Amino acid sequence: MGTMTIADVWPRDGQAFTIQDLDRMPDDGHRYELLDGSLIVSPAPGLPHQRVAVMLIVLLELACPDDLVVFPNVNVRFAALSALEPDAVVARPPEVSGPRLLDTPLLVAEILSPDSALRDLNLKKAAYERFGVPSYWVIDPDLDRPSLKAFELAEGAYAQVAHVAGDHAFRARRPFAVEIVPSRLVAKLQASRGTGSSEREGGLG
Repeated sequence: MGTMTIADVWPRDGQAFTIQDLDRMPDDGHRYELLDGSLIVSPAPGLPHQRVAVMLIVLLELACPDDLVVFPNVNVRFAALSALEPDAVVARPPEVSGPRLLDTPLLVAEILSPDSALRDLNLKKAAYERFGVPSYWVIDPDLDRPSLKAFELAEGAYAQVAHVAGDHAFRARRPFAVEIVPSRLVAKLQASRGTGSSEREGGLG
């Protein structure tokens, strides 16, 4: 049997994608998500994105209380035709069942990539707001000016509660107390970039 491609699971014209279609997507390095029956395909993330994801998960896990759980890149089923895969999620253990989360998490975090910035700040933000996610963080892994925006749900709509960059700390209280400093999320990449530049310049002399 040949390798399955996205064309093999594409629905007929006029039909929406389903959760079942999502489960049949090929393992080709792309991220496949579903929003209101429309497929969202994202390429594999770059190194800054991956590094920030690791650091964020570590910080969340170290601060997480025993009655909550932290997940990286977990698929969350928000509705019959919507299943998204945030970079980080905080949820209650009783909500965990099978291959994906079935109930609304307490925190969703997305890390921006060049292809995802507009989607994360607009389409996904609106979706998480509509699905009732209490806290939504958006992190920009830019090595020159890393930043974090935090939104919290108030009366059914997101209000921005923080926007920090560089060495400024975001001290979250929801869903638990944790401090996030954007520059620390990319510190090793910044340091290695400087070392690499010095070595290249030295080699040109």
